[in-house]
Amino acid sequence: MGLFSAVLRALPARVQQSTDPPDPIGVVQAAGMEKGAPEASPPCARCGKPAQLQCPKCAELKLPRENATFCTLDCFRVAWSSHKSVHPKPGALASQQSPEGWKYYVRKGRGRALELPRFDWTGPLRPYPISKMRVVPDEIEKPDWALDIKTPELIERMRETCRIAREVLDAAARVIKLGITTDEIDRVVHEETIARGGYPSPLNYHFFPRSCCTSVNEVICHGIPDARL
Repeated sequence: MGLFSAVLRALPARVQQSTDPPDPIGVVQAAGMEKGAPEASPPCARCGKPAQLQCPKCAELKLPRENATFCTLDCFRVAWSSHKSVHPKPGALASQQSPEGWKYYVRKGRGRALELPRFDWTGPLRPYPISKMRVVPDEIEKPDWALDIKTPELIERMRETCRIAREVLDAAARVIKLGITTDEIDRVVHEETIARGGYPSPLNYHFFPRSCCTSVNEVICHGIPDARL
């Protein structure tokens, strides 16, 4: 009780809501809880209320403050069993120290970093470092998507393709209004694409019958344009 009482005395009066001794892990974590600026702190990771306390382990590891702040010791204790999963294991932390070791993937896999990526996490799950990319022998033929060789000519063609796609999308957006059918939108996309010397990619792709997809309401994707208003 001595340590718990000392913690309570060190915290603002509004935090002193419970006199029941916490579990041992909760006491150790709460004893190092750091006070943060209310206006700069994310909400409580458990209840969403304004938070002024931060998990000391997260602060020590320099983890993002999102999902690491709490409004009271009680919220911190209740959330501890799930919250502690965001702390990388010692082995994972040690492996990050070597440039040749395990790293986090960033920028959708196009880069690697030693530190946990900064992100507005929506839950307790966090990525862990991964090992180096495994190598496929040169004598094995690779698919085109495994090769990332873009010549200046190819890059210029990609820019032109993107420009045309943007113009076609803008043309389709201009005709969208209350009462128009999705088939009419498809007609505009089809004609505008052909007018620019392009082939409407969806047309006849795996027998898809239209030149664009129009997914209405609960249709998730790949909706077929039709007479729907």
